[in-house]
Amino acid sequence: RAIGNAAKSQIITNVKNAVHGFKKLHGRAFEDPYIQAERAKLPYELQKMPNGSVGVKVPSFFTDAERRSVMAAAQIAGLNCLKLMNETTAVALAYGIYKQDLPALEEKPRNVVFVDMGHSAYQVSICAFNKGKLKVLATTFDPFVGGRNFDEALVDYFSEEFRTKYKLNVKENPRALLRLYQECEKLKKLMSANASDLPLNIECFMNDLDVSSKMNRAQFEQLCAALLARVEPPLRAAMDQAKLQREDIYSIEIVGGATRIPAVKEQISNFFCKEISTTLNADEAVARGCALQCAILSPAFKVREFSITDVVPYSITLRWKSSYEEGTGECEVFSKNHAAPFSKVITFHKKEPFDLEAYYTHPQEVPYPDSRIGRFTIQNVGPQHDGDNSKVKVKVRVNIHGLFSVASASIIEKQSVEGEHNDTPMDTESASVQKSQAEQQNQADEETENAGTETKAASGEKQDHPSQPKAKTKVKSIDLPIQASLCRQLGQDLINSYIENEGKMMMQDKLEKERNDAKNAVEEYVYEFRDKLCGAFEKFITEELTLMLEDTENWLYEDGEDQPKQVYMDKLQELKKFGQPIQERCMEHEERPKVLNELGKKIQLLMKAVEAYKNKDEKYDHLDPAEMEKVEKYINEAMNWLNSKMNAQNKLSLTQDPVVKVAEILAKSKELDSFCNPILSKPKPKIEPPSDGQAKANGEHNGPVNGQSAAETKPEAAKDNPQQTKPPGEMEVD
Repeated sequence: RAIGNAAKSQIITNVKNAVHGFKKLHGRAFEDPYIQAERAKLPYELQKMPNGSVGVKVPSFFTDAERRSVMAAAQIAGLNCLKLMNETTAVALAYGIYKQDLPALEEKPRNVVFVDMGHSAYQVSICAFNKGKLKVLATTFDPFVGGRNFDEALVDYFSEEFRTKYKLNVKENPRALLRLYQECEKLKKLMSANASDLPLNIECFMNDLDVSSKMNRAQFEQLCAALLARVEPPLRAAMDQAKLQREDIYSIEIVGGATRIPAVKEQISNFFCKEISTTLNADEAVARGCALQCAILSPAFKVREFSITDVVPYSITLRWKSSYEEGTGECEVFSKNHAAPFSKVITFHKKEPFDLEAYYTHPQEVPYPDSRIGRFTIQNVGPQHDGDNSKVKVKVRVNIHGLFSVASASIIEKQSVEGEHNDTPMDTESASVQKSQAEQQNQADEETENAGTETKAASGEKQDHPSQPKAKTKVKSIDLPIQASLCRQLGQDLINSYIENEGKMMMQDKLEKERNDAKNAVEEYVYEFRDKLCGAFEKFITEELTLMLEDTENWLYEDGEDQPKQVYMDKLQELKKFGQPIQERCMEHEERPKVLNELGKKIQLLMKAVEAYKNKDEKYDHLDPAEMEKVEKYINEAMNWLNSKMNAQNKLSLTQDPVVKVAEILAKSKELDSFCNPILSKPKPKIEPPSDGQAKANGEHNGPVNGQSAAETKPEAAKDNPQQTKPPGEMEVD
């Protein structure tokens, strides 16, 4: 498989197998009208499967099913998804975390509008910034307008022109259509920088025909007038939802490739009556924001504290069967632009298991054909011991990924206990709620009770009789199992099978890479030798290897174009079998004269030492004659070996293997040193000084005679210290 830029370069040459533009296909059914409309525009085939997904990133308008599809894709790819982050929120994080001049927490926040028009979608977000804090106020979007829609307008225009001008039906030829899309995208970018007429030329477009046309910016804006009219409504809706005036906006930041179109910039600027800002990197702002969010969530990085409060893009309602009301009961648990992540606790009074159905309150606002989120069954619910309804507390949550779920459910059991138990703390309902609140880690929990059910249940509750003060009620909370059936969610078994298939494909990719590396190694070896045929290896090459190199080069582009890895490895070994000796001969030819010269000099020096010994040189007169005979014999043998090898080598051509190699010469030199040097460098024997016994005997023999003083009998001492030895008065000492 080829992924990314390597795959993009093959779109034209491998039209049917190059899959691209699949982000908007997340979590949708094959029968979805949007999928069927997109299918007609794609050059590759879409097949109906039981389920499937692959993902990259999350626009703010993605629904619960689409977000779960991305999570499944990340799991299949082996990625540890820390957070699914809305694109506009990532842009806001990249903008705010580096700002040093944000207002303090107690001051009025700085309101910034972020406009993101990318390849396939248009999103607007208004965020409030304080020092170390980001709060999303509102998000609006148009999921069906983006840069590709402007490209499509150009493609439709030129397709119709080529139909009448050249009699070509471009849309029937996928490859020609892709080429036209690429050229129209280039033309669109050029018109963003130039207002004059710009040419469109495509060589060998269809049926070996060259086509040409032209367009200017004014024509382009007129052609895309309907698209430009869709820029303002999301801006107006965002301002209305945030309840802000134009004067409350500090700046307008734009990102996304399509915001480079001058007409789009003009529409945004005219609406806010302000100059727009382009301080953010239009292409990388989302990626940088996601990287910063990962660093904040990871314990491996130390990042400046910066809290992020996102919003719920669509209002969410719970529906259930009501035993007190006719039909069903329902409650809107999260309104549009509600803070997220967030948890709420809802209380029900039930005697049996019940279902909660979650769905989007206003389906017409959701760009998805199914408004259902999922069905959650609260199990193991039964009546109290006295037959009354049990109080069931259900916690619903929109988590860090923007996914809705019924996080937990618990039943509150009441038991009557006789007597006083002061030593045992009572588990009360409030304590249970506080425990539930503490688990959310600074996320505010709300308790919303169904008024109708609560009122009727309260009327049926039994009160303790005042005449029995010792009877107490013990409250116990028991967790309940929840069975979730989510809309268009992949089952874990299917995900596991996809993970296994992905592992197999990764192994195939690895084997394919190794195969290509083996093929490239053969090609590289051939080119390397071919370049040196007239260079360093010219004198050492054989005709056999020259022919083999030519045959191998031709084989690589014919029968060897697609061969198994082992075939390439065998071919490389076969080439090295002939090429390695040539490399060695070249190296030997370059290094041999140097080491031969060094060995010859060493033999001459040793011969001079032997001649000096024969001439009774004082430096060597202490050496043993027998050992010196061995040294002389060894030197003569080395000289004869050197002369014979040099004579034999001189008789060979450069294309023949050498008689003696550099390693052998170095070994002979080392052997000569190890035998001769210990003998020639043997030191002279030292003259031993007289022993203590001999010195004492000499002293007694030369002792004082006829009363002579000790000083007179010790000439050595007098010699050592002449100042202490004075001559007699009648003597003169010169």
